[in-house]
Amino acid sequence: MKKKTILLVDDEEGIRKVLGIYLADMDYRVITAKSGEEALNIFRQDKPPIVIADIKMSGMNGIELLRRLKKEEPETEVIMMTGHGEMDLAIESVQLDATDFVTKPIKENVLGIALNRAEERISMRQKLKEYTQNLEQMVQDKTNKLIDAERLAAVGQTVAGLSHAIKNIASGLKGGAFVLEEGIQRDNRKYLLQGWEMVKGNVDKIINLSLDLLDYAKTAEVRYQLYDPNGPAQEVVDLMKPKAEEQGITLVSDFAQDLEAFQFDPELIHRCLLNLVTNAIDACGEGEATNKEKRVTVRTASANNWGVEYQVIDNGCGMEEETKENLFNSFFTTKGSRGTGIGLMITKKIIDGHKGLIEVESEKESGSKFIIRIPKGPTLTDE
Repeated sequence: MKKKTILLVDDEEGIRKVLGIYLADMDYRVITAKSGEEALNIFRQDKPPIVIADIKMSGMNGIELLRRLKKEEPETEVIMMTGHGEMDLAIESVQLDATDFVTKPIKENVLGIALNRAEERISMRQKLKEYTQNLEQMVQDKTNKLIDAERLAAVGQTVAGLSHAIKNIASGLKGGAFVLEEGIQRDNRKYLLQGWEMVKGNVDKIINLSLDLLDYAKTAEVRYQLYDPNGPAQEVVDLMKPKAEEQGITLVSDFAQDLEAFQFDPELIHRCLLNLVTNAIDACGEGEATNKEKRVTVRTASANNWGVEYQVIDNGCGMEEETKENLFNSFFTTKGSRGTGIGLMITKKIIDGHKGLIEVESEKESGSKFIIRIPKGPTLTDE
């Protein structure tokens, strides 16, 4: 592993020798300079990420050196060495974005803390750059795949919605970067961790968005098989019950027992019901707390001329009329920056592939009911 370079600047040879040995023992490659002018020339050639400089030097002093270093390379971490009685200059150096200052005589443990802080700032910036670069490349790769996917015939109709979804994620990234920068500026570890979690969370969102888009671009090929229509509903209830209970929501099943097995794609129907139940749990978690029991019901029923009717009912926040009208439009979501609307797009596409119907009944503050009706698929004699 290549050693990290430190430029050590002090007009006293003794200090350069002693600190040079200490820094070398810490596995740094040490370059020394006896003046600010010499330090600038060396810096322009080697571009060391960390500079340790004395404030009081003949000729160009440490404050002026700091100004010039930050002007040429703002991300350089500069640790200032001060003598007793130079506290005003030390504070001025921090205002000029010095990483830290240490007082003479230099104590190894104090200098070690300052170096760790500098290393942490460098590492955090590098990780943020890598995440940003990877994100840009990921968006580019997924965009190219979308463009090349001939099966995404309606891509032109979804551009506006996709832009909105990406804008929400980009806003989250920007907010995370701001908190992260505040943490760096204030040397506040709590801010650093909060900002870093925000950045990672929004990177996950763009990954999920890209994968969902690729799923949507695929042809919704229905793989018919003879299956109990209660099966996918029971699997979704079993899967989501722990999440519902964690949020104080009662998830119940109400399955008709007179349903007959028929031909449909249980995997795709499972995905539809999972999307609807997830949305219902989210809806129950929104709005102000009330005394009413938060409840989501998954129901199956027989329906005339249909193989099965699925119902997902919640007593959550509900929807206004305008929201219901736009619910299945491309990229429409009621979750703000937390959602993309792709889940309902995929759900409707799957139901259309089964030649079924999906409807919604809802009132604001009263809850919602999603209804899916699936016809009996082709029988073995139809082949």
